[in-house]
Amino acid sequence: MACARQEAHLKANSATARFARSNLKIGSGKTMFASLDEFIGDHLTMSNTKTQANSADEDPFLWLEDRTGKEALDWVHRQNEATTGELQGDPSYQAYFQTALDLMTAEDNIPVGSALNGHVYNFWQDKTNVLGLWRRTTVASYKTEKPDWQTIIDFDSLSAKEGVKWVFSGASRLYPDFSRCLLSLSPDGGDASEMREFDIDTKSFVEGGFRAPASKSGFNWLDKDTVIVSAAFEEDEKTQSGYPRVVKLWQRGTRLEDATPIFEAQKQDLAAGGSLEFDGDKRHLFLTRTLDFFASHSFLHLSSGENRRIPLPDDVTDTALFRDQFVFGVRSPWTAPDGTLCKPDGLYSLDFARWIETNALGPVETVLEPAERVSIAGIARTQNRLFINVMDNVRGKVIACDRSGSGWSLEPVALPENGNVGISHAERFGSSVSFSFTDFLTPSSIIWSDDNAATLATVKSQPARFDASSLVSEQFEARSKDGTEIPYFVVRRRDQSGPAPTLLYGYGGFEVPLLPGYAGVRGRLWLENGNAYVQANIRGGGEFGPNWHQAALKANRQNAFDDFIAVAQDLVKRGIATPATLGIQGGSNGGLLTGVSLTQHPELFGAVIIDVPLLDMLRYTELPPGASWMAEYGDPAKPEEAEWLAAYSPYQHVEADAAYPPVLLTTSTADDRVHPGHARKMAGRLQAAGHAKTLFFEETEGGHGGRGDRRPQAAQAAMKYVFLQRTLNGTA
Repeated sequence: MACARQEAHLKANSATARFARSNLKIGSGKTMFASLDEFIGDHLTMSNTKTQANSADEDPFLWLEDRTGKEALDWVHRQNEATTGELQGDPSYQAYFQTALDLMTAEDNIPVGSALNGHVYNFWQDKTNVLGLWRRTTVASYKTEKPDWQTIIDFDSLSAKEGVKWVFSGASRLYPDFSRCLLSLSPDGGDASEMREFDIDTKSFVEGGFRAPASKSGFNWLDKDTVIVSAAFEEDEKTQSGYPRVVKLWQRGTRLEDATPIFEAQKQDLAAGGSLEFDGDKRHLFLTRTLDFFASHSFLHLSSGENRRIPLPDDVTDTALFRDQFVFGVRSPWTAPDGTLCKPDGLYSLDFARWIETNALGPVETVLEPAERVSIAGIARTQNRLFINVMDNVRGKVIACDRSGSGWSLEPVALPENGNVGISHAERFGSSVSFSFTDFLTPSSIIWSDDNAATLATVKSQPARFDASSLVSEQFEARSKDGTEIPYFVVRRRDQSGPAPTLLYGYGGFEVPLLPGYAGVRGRLWLENGNAYVQANIRGGGEFGPNWHQAALKANRQNAFDDFIAVAQDLVKRGIATPATLGIQGGSNGGLLTGVSLTQHPELFGAVIIDVPLLDMLRYTELPPGASWMAEYGDPAKPEEAEWLAAYSPYQHVEADAAYPPVLLTTSTADDRVHPGHARKMAGRLQAAGHAKTLFFEETEGGHGGRGDRRPQAAQAAMKYVFLQRTLNGTA
């Protein structure tokens, strides 16, 4: 299931750091990342006699890492045939598939969009527009029940014309009229994209314009004749993780290979990036050297050619330019030169104009004081106002900030309470801003303002997709192994009197929070059938800020698994589920969570779904771009870190004599973020060890987040719910 997190919840550092975070995370983003999932795991110390194939030389399934090799793909096709025969052959499958497809492509889904220069832009898919339309309408029209949309690009028509299934990957638009853009097109739904210059007014590619082949490079405008290229074409331009290492300026009319380098990161770094940032009529070219997932150095490119580093700590986060102030947060305590103590989950600012002029860091001001169990979900700005999206005990709020000569003033935005509130868009060069609101039982809505949130109006509301009248959403806490209280949500029938089939979902990594959200497919195919859904807010995620994340980092990873175990056990203790009726699902980093849960505590679950996962933690850095996540997990090339990775790495802990519940593993051939070899090898090992109830399915396109055609996404969703219904109801 693809993750539906809205762009509003991006943790925005500088634009270049945003590039790194949005393109490198492995499980975030259910806006465009794979679905986040959950699991459990009590701390077990596995003996060497129970550990299989700790070295690559002993790995009998290494050949399955050959992504497009004939032998590997033949194996994939055989597995797919068996899995589809089993699950799509179920009498309930076709109705599930049709329901999922109808909901995913419904014409009354909310067209989420961003306003820019008088227009709202939106990417739209339905049954007719399978690969989608990039389109726009006026702001006034957007607010009506039936907006008058103008198609910019029809990707189905483009794909038919060129013979490639192009997947829209975004566009960088040219200031100030925004009619030219650098369009990114993925040929298979993966992260690597081709870039072409496009004219929005004429709805055509620019003849002789900027164009670059598919890669993991980034492109931003400097001016109408110059593009900032974060290059990852040749091997010497890539970091060891396969991301851009060199930033160049590319002049119109010249060859890409002749672009002028202006900045470089180190080979061992995660990435380099560059972008133009605006603050009123001031333009600043920022460059970022991303050291790892949570550390970076930001530089300002001066007219002299100097790249001057902004003197802030490596773990700075949540940055923005606003009225000559550089706003920032930190992941660990930092004392500024003026003695101000900056704390995690607080927000601070410095006089950026003064720093440019004097090269001295002046006084640091406090914008937002940190508070208990309150964390920053993101910040965004219009031309005249800064907005802070916070989470208070996993419930969303937004604070509006103004800046005057006397300092900062803050006031809450009057939005609905006790749900998931996010910033859908903030118009950088205007005054419009919109917010999203949802919870598990309330359909999503868009609340719009044209005057910096002074006045608000609900302009879009999704129709109800399932009958929630008999359901209740509750929040509980479970005590983890070390005594930490772990919150989790339960959605179930209000009159549930005994254990019911229950799906437990978690993530627990990369400082990514799991928030309440309305999901029509889940409601129709799961909740309406009398089943329960649980979402666990375990450590490793971002629900309570950096400290919550760091508590499960590297050597402390077992804490996340213990938290998940505690939630599972608490569900049984409360009578919500039994081990036989409890299923778990996890994707990407959540797939690691579910894989560990399977191998550490198979007795606690009746079904396990492992989506686009990491599973071989002793080889994950050898499968691109795995090296980019060493700040999260550790480096298996270092003996001490390999020891803690080996202690939980699921692939090495498959046992022939374990009583594993039925397992469904899914991945994608086109996934260039988490290599399909992880899921393939795990399925191969489980089956070879005699665990016949192991199913495997690999989609051939769609990348890590299942982008592109909705039909394969609907088919996977249907198969997963068939799998859960069969196994947790005892009919498998």
